[in-house]
Amino acid sequence: MANLSKIKRDNMIAFLEELKKTHSDDASIRAFNEIENHLREKKYGLVWEEHSEEVDELLVENIPILTADSTRRLCKDETLPWNFIIEGDNLQALYLLEKTHRGKVDCIYIDPPYNTGAKDWKYNNNYVDSNDVYRHSKWLSMMKNRLMIAKNLLNPNNSVLIVAIDENEYMHLGTLLEELFPTSKIQMISVVINPKGRATNYFTRTDEYLYFVFLGNASVNATVVSEGETEVRWPYLKRSDTDSTRGHRPRQFYPIYINDTTRKIEKIGNPIAHDVDRFSVEQLDGCTAVFPVNEDGTEMEWGLTGVPLGELNKRGFVRIGRKRNNNPMPYSISYLSTEDVKKVDAGDLKIIGERDDGTKIVVSEAGKSTRMQTIWTAGSYDAGAYGKTILKNMLLNRQFPFPKSLYAVYDTLKHIVGNKDDAIIVDFFAGSGTTLHAVNLLNAKDGGHRRCILVTNNEVSVDEESALTGQGYKKGDIEWENLGIARYITWPRTVCSINGVDIEGKALDGFYGYEKDTFEKKSTAGHKACYKKGKTQIYPELASIPLSKGFCTNVKYFKCDWTPRKPEDYLLSNVLCLHIREMIELQNAIEVDNVKNVLILNKTDFKNYILNPDIYPQIENVWVNQNIVLNSEELKLLEAKGFQYIPREFFGQELKEAAE
Repeated sequence: MANLSKIKRDNMIAFLEELKKTHSDDASIRAFNEIENHLREKKYGLVWEEHSEEVDELLVENIPILTADSTRRLCKDETLPWNFIIEGDNLQALYLLEKTHRGKVDCIYIDPPYNTGAKDWKYNNNYVDSNDVYRHSKWLSMMKNRLMIAKNLLNPNNSVLIVAIDENEYMHLGTLLEELFPTSKIQMISVVINPKGRATNYFTRTDEYLYFVFLGNASVNATVVSEGETEVRWPYLKRSDTDSTRGHRPRQFYPIYINDTTRKIEKIGNPIAHDVDRFSVEQLDGCTAVFPVNEDGTEMEWGLTGVPLGELNKRGFVRIGRKRNNNPMPYSISYLSTEDVKKVDAGDLKIIGERDDGTKIVVSEAGKSTRMQTIWTAGSYDAGAYGKTILKNMLLNRQFPFPKSLYAVYDTLKHIVGNKDDAIIVDFFAGSGTTLHAVNLLNAKDGGHRRCILVTNNEVSVDEESALTGQGYKKGDIEWENLGIARYITWPRTVCSINGVDIEGKALDGFYGYEKDTFEKKSTAGHKACYKKGKTQIYPELASIPLSKGFCTNVKYFKCDWTPRKPEDYLLSNVLCLHIREMIELQNAIEVDNVKNVLILNKTDFKNYILNPDIYPQIENVWVNQNIVLNSEELKLLEAKGFQYIPREFFGQELKEAAE
């Protein structure tokens, strides 16, 4: 079938080639080349208008840097790793994170603006509403730029990107993710966040979506759902997938002779060629020759070749079902999988006895495990009750629209990094800070040392912007900045949850965990059953943690800023040195205190810390400016502490461009 679009493109390009022969001046050739490039651009998949951002324009003449806010720092235990909140445009922050965390992040969880058309997000400092004809392409440009850097942050061998979204952009987002992560497994989950529903003229919306992008060998963690010994499931020997019809694997179509009296395997026959009638094989007295055949008569294949099946049968790991007359496969056959046999041999699974037919009873002592399904309906995911209410209890009258349920984020992270107690989690659309709250809760539950980096701007809401402007304030004024998301919501929520108090210092009430209603049948009266209402805790691991206890963790607050790429009256290296500390702290989840963790930028620092007999014995980590000239004795002192040079990737390229 002809590709009509390609034919049209080829004809137009051919016409351009003819025009080039008669219009060979530079201006015409440049114009023809631009037209040809446009014609050859991608014409399938997701296509949209590209839009520049203010951050991209600022990057041309400026370098992004981080500065620490010393007034916003919370340390509960200096021996624990640090979490970070970064205030600023997330694209600006991502450029810096790419220098410190390239390929190191285990999980990125983001809840970007949903682009509802109700002025729920800004693009280049202007609110985007439903009247903006480029609303969708602006959103896609914004997301693509950030997701491309996010991909560089993720560990390519084992990490997961999670993106929350609703019906306004979920189709565009799904296509974008497929384009950016073509080799990754992508799943979309539906989460009921509003059981009452949001009324519209169409179907009442109760849910939103989570896209999971699995990089490398990442997977979903299995969850133990029952305690004690649980019998291991034995799969059926007959394969059922469409690629396992007879003929695909010649050695896996053979007769298995079942003794009709003992219901045991009497003999395993040899494989037969795909063109041989199965009814032509030899028959054994008192036995039935069984082949892998579907009920509709389709000939399939066995899951094992004859030799390993025989070995499993000798060990009691093959079971024969009851005979089913008038069935193309009279006996069903199940077996203990090769992986589970290895677990038996390693002692991870236990044999506790034999059945009447002599087959072994194999159990898992850890309990039965399962994985979450693709529709999440738990009452704990209600964003109103366990997002908005939790936030209100901490911040009292401060308002934030649509915070996520703490338990929805907790479960999301638990299923991805629950088995990685030192995982790095990044959220660059941090909003109210639910992600860090959930990471702290996960660490409190299992004693992990997971680290979290939040990035959020400090925008005010559209109503607050209007009110502040009316009062004569502008962006940058302290009155304006103190009402921004980062300082007014994200940081206070973080402090309150860690200290276990509200913003007035009052201890928080209650415990973490969620109880759902249960109904236990008590008795019957006539045709009616009587039930007693009760409660069941679905987070028993959290139920004993009081909110007032807070969390034993540390968090620092950084701000994004800029410095000129080509300063006129000072050296670029001098000003960048002033911001190396923040980069080292961010990269290593530590605090450079110049006692245990020391930064040497010049010979004065060397004298103050390395040659200081009170400090030198306490030093655990040292970072050194590569431009310092050191003699052999000085190098020995540093080598004794396993020193590192300041990574060139921090600002090496920028200094090279500035010829320093």
